[in-house]
Amino acid sequence: MLRGVLGKTFRLVGYTIQYGCIAHCAFEYVGGVVMCSGPSMEPTIQNSDIVFAENLSRHFYGIQRGDIVIAKSPSDPKSNICKRVIGLEGDKILSSSPSVFFKSHSYVPTGHVWLEGDNLQNSTDSRYYGPVPYGLIRGRIFFKIWPLSDFGFLRDSPNGHRFSDD
Repeated sequence: MLRGVLGKTFRLVGYTIQYGCIAHCAFEYVGGVVMCSGPSMEPTIQNSDIVFAENLSRHFYGIQRGDIVIAKSPSDPKSNICKRVIGLEGDKILSSSPSVFFKSHSYVPTGHVWLEGDNLQNSTDSRYYGPVPYGLIRGRIFFKIWPLSDFGFLRDSPNGHRFSDD
């Protein structure tokens, strides 16, 4: 009797570990559901919108200008940020501080990207902490799940002019 209970217990533990490993690999390498918070990506992504982030692009260096990504915050590694890729390595970026008086050119170094929120007036992004290492990118957001009224692929940046190579 004890042998039967122990056998079932070990089998249950084995299945739990096995399915836990499968789930971990799926969320780490394929993608998952993410809730975005904060006003920095408005109007594209509102506070508490639920989106799908795929992680394959970051592994194959498939991140492009205009993509919305989830990344570890350079200023607080315990939190994630949701921003749009404005520049890739080697790009020249016209950056402006929140006060419109100061504008300067920055170059994105090798292995980095330049990230900004769509809501330029209310976004802490590369204009504050500089280029973000590619290794901090966790995934690419491309599909909005909630609210149902906005269900579907994400729209282009309201600041589309920011992608020109001036």
